[in-house]
Amino acid sequence: MKKMFLASSFKDVANIFAKFESNIEGKTVTFIPTASTVEKIKFYVNSGKKALEKLGLIVDTLDISTANGNEIKTKLTNNDFIYITGGNSFFLLQELKRTGADKVIAEEVQAGKLYIGESAGAMVMSGNIEYAKAMDSVEKAPSLMNYDALGLVDIYPVPHYESAPFKKIAQAIIDAYSPSLNLTPISNHDCILIEGSNIRIEKN
Repeated sequence: MKKMFLASSFKDVANIFAKFESNIEGKTVTFIPTASTVEKIKFYVNSGKKALEKLGLIVDTLDISTANGNEIKTKLTNNDFIYITGGNSFFLLQELKRTGADKVIAEEVQAGKLYIGESAGAMVMSGNIEYAKAMDSVEKAPSLMNYDALGLVDIYPVPHYESAPFKKIAQAIIDAYSPSLNLTPISNHDCILIEGSNIRIEKN
């Protein structure tokens, strides 16, 4: 059964995650900070990492933009959970596709491995991330041929809804795309919990 935890800011909803997945003590999570490597502001990467460690998880970092194919496949398949941080969703998608990590992640999630996506890590689970253009710069992914993403969820998460400094940007995305896409806005204190075909939003 597919099990996913999608958030805007993991540190602000880590307590909900602990209830969602109770068996986490001593488990290893593949922690992918790739989306943040092209951004100037990246404090959320360390915040997310610390929140995971505080819950008793072992964090195994994997930057897919610099790792080789064997390392990518080994960590994604052997570790217990997969976590992708925020940052630039277009650069993240470019690197996921370039390395083939997108296919490995899709296989693992479809097989039941718990996936945690924060901001950009949540958006790339949708069918297409063109809607993220107002939030992220496409120019940081010059090799990205199209915006087709992993398509593991039927919704389109809009992170940082009503949360500074993305309040206006998130609203602009909603205004532009709500007629055509199944948008699911989440603030920094909300998360989307997915178990099989059941999708619900939890708030802190």
